[in-house]
This record gives sequence, structure tokens and C-alpha cells, in this order.
Amino acid sequence: MAAELTAHQLIAQHRPTLDLALETIRTRAYWSPHPEHPKAYGENGSLDTAAGKAAFDALAGTRLDLGQPGTDGWVGGEVSPYGIELGVEYPHADLDVLLPAMQAGQKAWRDAGAELRAMVCLEILKRIADRTMEFAQAVMHTSGQAFMMAFQAGGPHAQDRGMEAVAYAYVEQSRTPETAEWTKPQGKRDPLALTKRFTPVPRGIGLVVGCNTFPTWNGYPGLFASLATGNAVLVKPHPRAVLPLALTVQVARDVLTEVGFDPNLVALAAERPGEGIAKTLATRPEIRIIDYTGSTAFGDWLEANARQAQVYTEKAGVNTVIVESTDDYRGMLANLAFSLSLYSGQMCTTPQNLLIPRDGIRTDQGAKSYDEVTADLARAVDGLLGDDARANALLGAIVNPDVKARLEAAAGLGEVALASREVTNPEFPDAVVRTPVIVKLDGAKPEDEAAYTSECFGPVSFAVAVDSADHAVELLRRSVREKGAMTVGAYTTDPEVEEAVQEVCLDEAAQLSLNLTGGVYVNQTAAFSDFHGSGGNPAANAALCDGAFVANRFRVVEVRRPA
Repeated sequence: MAAELTAHQLIAQHRPTLDLALETIRTRAYWSPHPEHPKAYGENGSLDTAAGKAAFDALAGTRLDLGQPGTDGWVGGEVSPYGIELGVEYPHADLDVLLPAMQAGQKAWRDAGAELRAMVCLEILKRIADRTMEFAQAVMHTSGQAFMMAFQAGGPHAQDRGMEAVAYAYVEQSRTPETAEWTKPQGKRDPLALTKRFTPVPRGIGLVVGCNTFPTWNGYPGLFASLATGNAVLVKPHPRAVLPLALTVQVARDVLTEVGFDPNLVALAAERPGEGIAKTLATRPEIRIIDYTGSTAFGDWLEANARQAQVYTEKAGVNTVIVESTDDYRGMLANLAFSLSLYSGQMCTTPQNLLIPRDGIRTDQGAKSYDEVTADLARAVDGLLGDDARANALLGAIVNPDVKARLEAAAGLGEVALASREVTNPEFPDAVVRTPVIVKLDGAKPEDEAAYTSECFGPVSFAVAVDSADHAVELLRRSVREKGAMTVGAYTTDPEVEEAVQEVCLDEAAQLSLNLTGGVYVNQTAAFSDFHGSGGNPAANAALCDGAFVANRFRVVEVRRPA
């Protein structure tokens, strides 16, 4: 069919946005083209909160036909952590038909060039942004995030991360000029002269293996990095979180068609219960790039077995906060309480281990013992979550039974400083909502070590008594080196302790936040400015987002001829 959107129209509309993104990743300043307050929606043709909810409700019981080749059946069965059945069916693919169809469109996509590919990606992101409120509902009811977090993290923040990946992809592809005239003097003889053309060429099909907790936020960077560098992309969602990524694929296919490209450049691979197609896909020769977020065990398997592909993993780590001293005790407690509570701790960046000297810490309110710090932190969490309405708005729902089981088992690992309690959600009575548990452990006891050196994903934190600041730094170094960390935090007014913590984080490649007491939290990062993960410790082999995240998704092929 004829293109409905021309390259000229796309460039006129989106080039200014790309230029702003390019400038921001250079300066690392704050910028976002996607509003993060619900009141901004409903303008310029986007859905407001009510319209987004209505659009989501209209999906119930429907079949999301993407028009993909090789559809051999339909799959579904998602149940919201809030207790409602989504009832949406998705196409199940015959991979032997779908994968060749995806490869067929890559030549035209490659030949389009880096700029037009970036513009198409930004158009996809704009269409998604116009439906942010619908996507927020889809993220909420597949991840268990509370609405406000599902709206922000699943909407504007995810879209920012996707756009950030497009900007980095454009930078890396533009680093080499398209053509060059090469002349080498030969003394008295005629010079040697060549004309050279350099073309970024895709690796092949990129596979995005989605996660349950942040399907769009974690899915968009890899999806758009691969697409912007000329690769087709196959999206394999988590079986419990298909809808947000299926809607994404639908939007991408619509835009590709309107611009005159093959819609099969982006496709969905939903799976039957227990089918486990991620392993099958990961080792197919057509799959040349893999983006994965999830458990360490499967991430390690991908790195070891998907030998034909470039593999980018975000796995798991043990996130640590050292509490040595503070000049804002109340602010520190409030900041930590929020960090431990947000989305029931179901974030790869939530602090797990709080390393506190057993002799206590110095504060602006005087000396505080280890027991006082843990008790005060427990009271801060209790105060934050004491009102059930506020608790529901912060905690969301427990995403799956495994998290609930870990939470319940944690209370048996040591002395409980803060017991978890059940919270009723009046709007969704079947939702499993629990407040965090804080367990006291001793960093000098070998019998406690197994607990705090293993990741306990969910609303579980350990207040670990340590012998000194030096002991805390030593435990931090060992933990990051052996288990990895997505985030590290520290509270200290001592320049020597601060320097020691920084040195560990530089040595072990861990992202560090110091003395956060206001509205910025250790488990949140801003696209275009903050790096999510580093790619330098066992928690992840890639960072969102840097040049390394995109540069190896394509290669530059040279054609040279006599001038």
C-alpha cells in the first residue's frame, strides 16, 4: 500500500524532539517530552484518565488480532494481581513462518537510513504517548503496580527510556560518515584514490524477553534500540504481562504500515501455558540480539547458551545502603521508608540490606543506637503506610505467589523489627497487598550471612548490624563483587567514609546515591541523565542507556571503489 506518512512529514515533526534528546544525553540535564502528571492528558488528542480506563475496559474479552503471518492459534489467560481476569487473547505464532516473514522487510528498513528509522521510532512513541492512560491501566493490571506508578513508570518514564535508546542509536550510527573520498599520495606517481561508502547493517532479529513487573519500562529500551539500528524485533512478553507489550506491537505495526515499511518488522510471540518458548527462541539462528530482564538463573543461561546472539541482560542483585551518619535524621528515615515501600519493594533497585554500625550512628538529633535506628525506621514505614488508602497507592499488589512466599518466610530469618501486615483494597478485594517486613541480622554471624547475601525480591529488608564503617564497606564490596547491585546508597557526614564508599562503587561498577533525604529516591532513575545499572557487576551486563547498549546491535559495512 502507499505510504500515508512521508519521510519529510516525519522529519519535520520529530527531528526537533530528537535534537533535544541528543542535547540532553550530552548535558545530562533534566528533560522529558512526556508529562508525568495525569492532568496533562486529554489534550492534543491524548486519552484522559476516564477515556483510558474505558479503552482498557473495552479490551476485556477481545481477540487482539495483529495480522501477523503464521498465526496457528490463540492464547490468553492473564489475571490481574488485583484479582480480575483480563480475558484478552493474542496470536500464537508458528515460528517457522513468522521469523522468515520478519526477515523479509529488513532490507528496506536497513536502506532507510538512521535518521528515518529514528523518526519512525519517535512516531511509534508518540502514538503510545497518546494512549498513555490506556497503557497505564494495562501495566497496572499485569504488574500489580498502583495506578499512579503504573501511569508514570509504565507511561512517560518508559517512553523516555525508549526515546533515550533511539537517541543513542542515532549517535552511534552517525559516528561514521556515509561516504568518504580517500586519497593517498604516491610521490611522483599518481595518488591512490578511492570512494568509500559506509552502511550500518543490522545483526538480524532482536528478541525482547519481557518481565512481569515493568513490561514497558524494561521492554522499551531494547525494543527501540534494536529497531532504530535496523533490526526487526520479536517481542516475547512474560505470560502474566502480555497486554502492555501486545498493544505496543500493535502500535508499531500500524506506524510501519503507514510509513510504507513491512509491519512484520515488529511482531509478538505470546506463548501457551507452560510452553516456555524463550529458550527455543533464544537459540534460533534467526535471533541475533536478545534483551532480557528477570531472574539471574535464566539470564546466566542466556549468556551461556545463546551463542549466536548479542545478549543484554538485567538480572538480580543485592542492593545495599550504608547508614553511618546523617545531618538530617528525619529526612533519611522518610526517604528510606518510601524506598522500601514503593511498589512493595518489587523493583530491581529497591534497597535490601541496610548496614548499620552496632555501636550506633551520629545524627543531627544526637547519637542513635542500632536498635533505635531500626525501631525509628520501622515507625517511619508504619507512619507512611498507616492509612490504608495511602498504603494501597504506594504498595500496589503483590505480583505473584513467589513474592508472597518469600515475604512470609523472611520473618523466620531473624528478629523482626517491623512485621508485615495485610492491607485491604476496597476497590479490588482480591488483591494481595502487604506492607514491608524489616528483619534484624548480625553481619558478624555466619548463620545470618546466607540471608543477607542472597536476593530476596519483594518487600523484605534486612537491618544488618556491622562492627564499624570499615566493616560495612568491606561487606558492600564483597556483596557487589559476588552478587551484583543495581543501586547502592550511603548516608554519611564523614568525608573518609564517603570516599571509601565511592571507591568501592567505582572499583565494582555500581551506581551510587549519597545522602538522599528529599524527593529523589535510590530506586528511581531519570532517563537521559541517570544510568540504570552499569553493566560492570553481576546484576546486569548492560546499562540503560549508554553507547555500549546500542553500538553492537549493528555493524558498519564498507564498500570501496576507485574514485
